[in-house]
Amino acid sequence: MENPGNCHHLCIDMQRLFAEDTPWQIDWMERVRGRVERVARATAQRTIFTRFIPPQRPEAATGMWRPYFEKWSNMTREALGEAMIDLLPELRQLVPPAVVFDKPTYSPWLDGRLHRHLQDKGAGTLVVSGGETDVCVLATVLGAVDLGYRVIVVRDAICSASDQTHDDSIDLLARRFSVQVDLMEADAVLAWWP
Repeated sequence: MENPGNCHHLCIDMQRLFAEDTPWQIDWMERVRGRVERVARATAQRTIFTRFIPPQRPEAATGMWRPYFEKWSNMTREALGEAMIDLLPELRQLVPPAVVFDKPTYSPWLDGRLHRHLQDKGAGTLVVSGGETDVCVLATVLGAVDLGYRVIVVRDAICSASDQTHDDSIDLLARRFSVQVDLMEADAVLAWWP
């Protein structure tokens, strides 16, 4: 397996708005929270947290994001408050040395900042944890594959609101992307990347 020296951890959207009592709450985020923290704490110097940032109000969104946030107007920053956008408290305390990249879409790659940051650090392998498996994690993994990164998905440190689409996404990654994506448990990742 490739040397972990050029490896970085992308922790996707482990935020209060997904963990607490909101319409977007991921009930089993609680089950992976400890493993996500263990990986992030062990690799804090090389951890990047992403945060999904809803618009202030629905009318601030563009394209098809506008009807999306009209439907979910209770999930805008105006309705939620800024504090709900933040990382889970145990992860927030790792910044710095960990860093945070905010994004207004599922994918963290669209504006190029994250890719440039990783290229400046010489990254070739990305360890991915967080939520949701079938939305932002999947968008992150597929974008990383397109950009040429080797990807390790920490299968026991990702979560979704839907068991079925979580399982389908894991199956998709294992069957269709096996050359570019590895699935590993958190303990195996930490043993490989001390």
